[in-house]
Amino acid sequence: VVTGVIAFVVASTPALYVPIFSTPLKWVVMLAPLAFVMLFSFRMQTMSAAGAQAMFWAFCAVMGLSLASVFLVFTGTSIARTFFIAATMFGATSLYGYTTKRDLTQFSSFLIMGLIGVVIASIVNIFLGSTALQFAISVIGIAVFIGLTAWDTQTIKEQFAENFGAESQQKLAVFGAFSLYLNFINIFQLLLNFTGERE
Repeated sequence: VVTGVIAFVVASTPALYVPIFSTPLKWVVMLAPLAFVMLFSFRMQTMSAAGAQAMFWAFCAVMGLSLASVFLVFTGTSIARTFFIAATMFGATSLYGYTTKRDLTQFSSFLIMGLIGVVIASIVNIFLGSTALQFAISVIGIAVFIGLTAWDTQTIKEQFAENFGAESQQKLAVFGAFSLYLNFINIFQLLLNFTGERE
């Protein structure tokens, strides 16, 4: 909700989006979410539950700034349609991860390698601007993040079952929400390459 509101407000206010997306500041806004992901990964064990919650909400806000460009490029109808499709895919996959008896850890190495490949290819394509490569990245990326959603859901369920202390439970809830939120955002963005209609 925070991400969507901020993205919509920024995209609807020229006084906000012009100074950001018409200047080099846009690169800071676009890359800031990646910095948050790295910080979360490195500080996960030492961060307090309150600190993790604060960083999660800050990440949601920064993600909203980054996604404001979506409202500038695609029509509102296609964004809503893509959101519904992404939410359905995410919900179904997460439900599978929660209910399945199959150990999804066996796929973790492939998913991590796929994720690294998608990230590297995406960075390379910023400079190449290849439509064919973007298509491949989108197809593979959707498959990877769907797999990660199921695996993360199962992992979170298993970790909660181990009955950590209250502080650890709160941190686990935040980091679990962060992982699943990140998966959903990526599924949504990648789907836009197929279902989004440009303004």
